[in-house]
Amino acid sequence: MIMPAGRQAAGTVMDAVSLSPLYGTAVWWPTVNTFLDAITADVPGDELAALPLPDSYRAAFVRRDEVEMFNGVASVDKDPRKSLHVDEVAVPELAPDEAYVAVMASSINFNTVWSSIFEPIPTFAFLDRLGKESRWGARHALAYHVVGSDAAGVVVRVGSAVRNWRPGDRVVVHCNYVDDQDPSSHDDSMLAANQRIWGFETNFGGLADLTVVKANQLMPKPRHLSWEESAVNALCNSTAYRMIVSRNGADMQQGDTVLVWGATGGLGSYAIQHVLNGGGTPVGVVSSPAKVELLHDVGVSAVIDRRAAGYRFWADEHTQDESEWRRFGKDVRSLVGDDPDIVFEHPGRQTMGASVFACKRGGTIVTCAATSGYMIEYDNRHLWMKLKTIKGSHFANYREAWDANKLICEGKVLPALSAVYPLEQVGEATLQVHRNLHEGKIGVLCLAPSEGLGIEDPELRARVGEERLTAYRRHGA
Repeated sequence: MIMPAGRQAAGTVMDAVSLSPLYGTAVWWPTVNTFLDAITADVPGDELAALPLPDSYRAAFVRRDEVEMFNGVASVDKDPRKSLHVDEVAVPELAPDEAYVAVMASSINFNTVWSSIFEPIPTFAFLDRLGKESRWGARHALAYHVVGSDAAGVVVRVGSAVRNWRPGDRVVVHCNYVDDQDPSSHDDSMLAANQRIWGFETNFGGLADLTVVKANQLMPKPRHLSWEESAVNALCNSTAYRMIVSRNGADMQQGDTVLVWGATGGLGSYAIQHVLNGGGTPVGVVSSPAKVELLHDVGVSAVIDRRAAGYRFWADEHTQDESEWRRFGKDVRSLVGDDPDIVFEHPGRQTMGASVFACKRGGTIVTCAATSGYMIEYDNRHLWMKLKTIKGSHFANYREAWDANKLICEGKVLPALSAVYPLEQVGEATLQVHRNLHEGKIGVLCLAPSEGLGIEDPELRARVGEERLTAYRRHGA
């Protein structure tokens, strides 16, 4: 248990009553569940703000003294259930530009996997670097790292410099953590010299009952969605929005054909929706008949089952097979009649050679992440001689995240929620993502006691349609 001396962990509001070590009399220690009771009772924001803060809260974290636990173990065999702990941690001090958010639900992203298996490096290196920047940064360099880069919840405190948010606001959190006093953070904050991903390169992430975030990470919670449906969107939806829609990404135009790798995964499931909404034609690449069926169910007609096709882009560990690129490109053209204008590329090493080859002359390969390996190889002749562009992309700035969230709030982009776990089973949920055993996104209940809570606009939900909202859940079952 990682918490201040002199306090005992509390599971419920009733548990907060204990004996004073000085006088032996009954005293009341506040817990995060006090906030849950107030939120459930829908108390006014000023009453919520008046509740005392607890000394500790429940969180999922990795430990600094365990970073070598998987030494000599192959990546695929590293088990997040062994490295992710759920226990009480101390509540950090609040900076003037920050807010405390009572987290109702969160979700698993690939960066949670990387944090839990300590790859490509242990995240404590990020925390130590942040710790050297300022007094407030020093809070993050701890013996433990609370992980998680998505959250939906309720603001319970705001710092003295926060203007646009107040206690009681129902919010979701995006993960762009940036110092807006640095001139490099303006114009496009993703180009900031000190840009970080909250919950991955910072501490106090979203897989917890409480989190600390900068005010410029907050966005309105979609009123027609439950807590868990709201929590799974921000990271992947914002990333896909920047990659496809934004002028900082591929700047997709109506009529464009977009090849989407992993089209039922966390990123791909949002990418195909942005393509469809923008008047484009998505070509989804997946790895099973069930995933083909899911894409057809959500409106994608052009789908390739790469496993059934048996593509072998790599003849061996060091050699790619151009004949397989050509076979893949021919299969894409047979579905849509042309090469793709845009390739939505995130697997990395396994697919980049095929992506560069298959992309249309003058087209764009927009890439983020590298879940199959980040040392990339491709034939540069197919890039320069056909005037193609490889464009790197990383999450989204506040404006892009806000615009992407607005589409969620309006019911135009749907949550890709396929499964929900309690916080106590965060290790198992992370293992599912690590082993690619899931579709869409996996949600995690934090303070929310059960699924289906937090819906404020049932009329909009009915207009969007329960069948559409639960498509990934039904196929993931």
